[in-house]
Amino acid sequence: MDKATFTATLQADRSVWETLLARLFPLGEERLTQPGATGDWSVKDVIAHVTWFEREMVGVIQAHALVGSDLWDLPTDARNAAIFQMNRSRPLSDILAEAEQVYAGLAAAIETLTDEDLNDAARFAGMPADWQPWQVIAGNSYEHYRDHGQKLQAWLAAR
Repeated sequence: MDKATFTATLQADRSVWETLLARLFPLGEERLTQPGATGDWSVKDVIAHVTWFEREMVGVIQAHALVGSDLWDLPTDARNAAIFQMNRSRPLSDILAEAEQVYAGLAAAIETLTDEDLNDAARFAGMPADWQPWQVIAGNSYEHYRDHGQKLQAWLAAR
């Protein structure tokens, strides 16, 4: 994976994500904060979830190390439940502002990477040798948009 392709993919998928969210916003804050958009999660919960993972990737990139929250030590479902609980009572406006800020930080952090950084686990302390850094970052950013975006699109279509 080269940086230009990675960056272009991130930007394109982020644009699709933001377009989807823009289609959802006219539903109003009450609807966006009600459970049920994806399972028990509201649209707000999905945005907070995606943002948490992006923030974690900013830390990994900046430290050039597999570092982050202790929540990574939990199984996926337990981690996701903890993220949900952390954000449950936060207002939608705060979640949206944070999402914008974190994405800007992610995009800036990615700009500091080289093609070699994206492909060589040895450039990130603690990363297993058989991992590809770009795949770790993609899985917690643009691939995450795709996964949750499909679910939100299905919810919107079913309305």
